[in-house]
Amino acid sequence: MSLFTPIKPARKPRVGLYSVGLRAYWDQFPGLRERLIAYGQFIERRLSAWAEVVNFGLVDTEGEGRRAGEWLQSQNVDLVFCHAATYTTSSTVLPVHQICAAPVVFLNLQPTARINYARSTTGEWLAHCGACPVPEFANTLNRAGIPFRVVNGLLGLDETPAISLTDEVTHKRPEAVRAWREIEDWVRAASVKRALQHARFGFLGNTYSGMLDMYSDFTMMQAQTGLHVEVLEMGDLARLLKGVTEREAHAKREEMEAMFQISGDSPSDPIARKPSEEQIDWSCRVAAAQERMVRAFDLDALCYYYHGAPGEMDEQIQAGFIVGHSLLTARGIPCAGEGDLKTAVGMKICDILGVGGSFSELVVVDYEDQTILLGHDGPFHMAIAEGKPVLRGMGLYHGKQGTGVSVEAKVRQGPITTLNVTQTGDGRLKLISSEGESTNGPIMQIGNTQTPVKFRQNPDDYMTRWFAEAPTHHCAMAVGHNAALFAKVGELLHIPHVTL
Repeated sequence: MSLFTPIKPARKPRVGLYSVGLRAYWDQFPGLRERLIAYGQFIERRLSAWAEVVNFGLVDTEGEGRRAGEWLQSQNVDLVFCHAATYTTSSTVLPVHQICAAPVVFLNLQPTARINYARSTTGEWLAHCGACPVPEFANTLNRAGIPFRVVNGLLGLDETPAISLTDEVTHKRPEAVRAWREIEDWVRAASVKRALQHARFGFLGNTYSGMLDMYSDFTMMQAQTGLHVEVLEMGDLARLLKGVTEREAHAKREEMEAMFQISGDSPSDPIARKPSEEQIDWSCRVAAAQERMVRAFDLDALCYYYHGAPGEMDEQIQAGFIVGHSLLTARGIPCAGEGDLKTAVGMKICDILGVGGSFSELVVVDYEDQTILLGHDGPFHMAIAEGKPVLRGMGLYHGKQGTGVSVEAKVRQGPITTLNVTQTGDGRLKLISSEGESTNGPIMQIGNTQTPVKFRQNPDDYMTRWFAEAPTHHCAMAVGHNAALFAKVGELLHIPHVTL
């Protein structure tokens, strides 16, 4: 979800598709085979809006199922949709998924809302009986230990085929809209799987000392998500900073001014002041170096933290981090502070799905409004901001070294979902989603991001449930209600998901 031109182009998922039928039908019912193939081609066109689609075509025997499985496996697909076009035996379908390891979703998409009872023939009925074999598929795959999902609904055609004896225009019916929304969610979830498998996450510096919930095993992270962690040094950034030109610094200044408004002094906090020209210039130079680093190491996301010794160059560089990392986040390179790799993954998931993903933690509870304030000292995802974020000059970064420029902003009012990526005692990752509403409540003017959120339970009950799941104390905040979508991501990645 890039606000400006993404630094790296989005990666589409590769989705496999095939339709099923029973070979014995084709001679018995002329035109049925071609009709079902046309339905499959319609599904392929719809899927192509979101994915690279490879369509095997019609599978109508056990042998053809083996060939389909081998072909789909060779195409390196992230997800397979099986269109239950009419009845077929489960022996036709099982070999596909014994050979092809990609997750499968069965599409039970009936072409018509109601058959023409008075005129229907057996051949006409067979063109609409996609639900008939699905229980057989479900039983067989379950006994074979192969997970599956089913989407039920209407096909959603916008015209009726000439061969049909009933009305097949169903694209506006809720059963079609709902089904295609779920199919789209599965494709979007598959895009997360492919993107993470090809992603390079930079780890700059170290994790904030003592934040034990955030320490992660890089091998575990790659094993469970596929992403690569590139360990970076402050010296890499310092070297790139030396090469920043006046033109690059000026370009960053223009980018910064387009995204932010420059604040005056905070009316309440003496350490939050109008940024000085020196602070702004330094943040822009560091931001230019940060973009250079992303390009030099081909990064898709970044987590970072470096304390730095007082008065040393590393301390000065890290003091300029927040603006540049917010600019990168706005261009599709999510950045998580305090060395929190797991939350960087959560932010990247949100960004791939186009729903934002801003770095947050619990700030304070407002028992009068029944809201919880979530935010951090940066960075922020500007694409989901309420209004134009504010830059404040900070006389100090609480709990950290140095002074510099920080972001004060809130997520826009409306539905939100927090996504927490945590690690359990057995070393497994876990996703925790919470849906709520961002309100128009007040925030502090202290140079931090803050968003008042009303969850579906009162604050105490919500926190009791959330804490019981043993979360990492940071989370990614996304716009929209996305728990069902995040659950699909977890399923495709084989990572447990909990919705509060």
